[in-house]
Amino acid sequence: MKYTLLNTTEGRLLLSGIFLSLLLIIFIGFTGITEIQTAKILALVFFAHTFGGRAAGIGLCIINGFGAFSTIAYNFYIEVLIVCFTYSGFVLSTTNYLKIQWLKKLMDRLSQKALTQKEKIKPLGWIGIFFFVMAPLPVTGPVVGSIIGYMLRLSLFRNFSATFLGTFSAIIIWFYCFDFLEQRYHMIQYLFGAIVIIVLIPHVKKIKKFIFNHTDTKKNK
Repeated sequence: MKYTLLNTTEGRLLLSGIFLSLLLIIFIGFTGITEIQTAKILALVFFAHTFGGRAAGIGLCIINGFGAFSTIAYNFYIEVLIVCFTYSGFVLSTTNYLKIQWLKKLMDRLSQKALTQKEKIKPLGWIGIFFFVMAPLPVTGPVVGSIIGYMLRLSLFRNFSATFLGTFSAIIIWFYCFDFLEQRYHMIQYLFGAIVIIVLIPHVKKIKKFIFNHTDTKKNK
C-alpha cells in the first residue's frame, strides 16, 4: 500500500505537506531561540489559518510590525501547506487509499461545502476557481476551491494555478487594505477583532464542548 500511495500524485502532495510542515516547525523553533515573541506570533498566525482565518493571520502580522514581503510570503506559505494536506487528504480518502474515520468525516464536511458552490463555479472553470478563492467571504478559500477544482476534473496544474494565484492575490489585497486602514485611520485593531469573532463563531460549539469535557475530566479526577 505504501508503494502504491507514494506513486500517486496525491501521495506526493501529502509528502510535500509533511516536508513543508517540518520546515515550518524548524523555522519557528529557530526563531524561538532568538526572538520568542516573534515565534509566538508566527505560531498564532498558523493557527489562525487552520481555522480558516486568512484575514486574521494577515492582521496579526501587520499589528505586530511585519513588513509587506514577510507578511505576504509567510501567509502564502501556510496556505500552500494547508492545501497540500487537505487536497491530498480529500482525494486519498475519497478513493479509499486512506481509511481513517475522523479524516473521512472532516473531508465529508469539506465536500458538502464544495458541492454547494460547485455548480456556480462550473461554467467559469479556471477563472471561477480563481475568483472564488480570492473572494473575502466565509465559505471561500483555497481549501474548498481546490476541492471544487477536483470535482470539476480540472488538471492538477490548472486547479492549483487558479487556487494559489487566487490565494496570493487575496493575501496581497488583504495586506494593503489592512495597511491602509492602519496607516490612515488606526482602525485595524477594531477590524481585526471583528474578523476574529467572525472566524470563531462557526467553532463556538466545538470550543464549548472541549472546555466542558476538560472541566468534567478534572472533576472526575
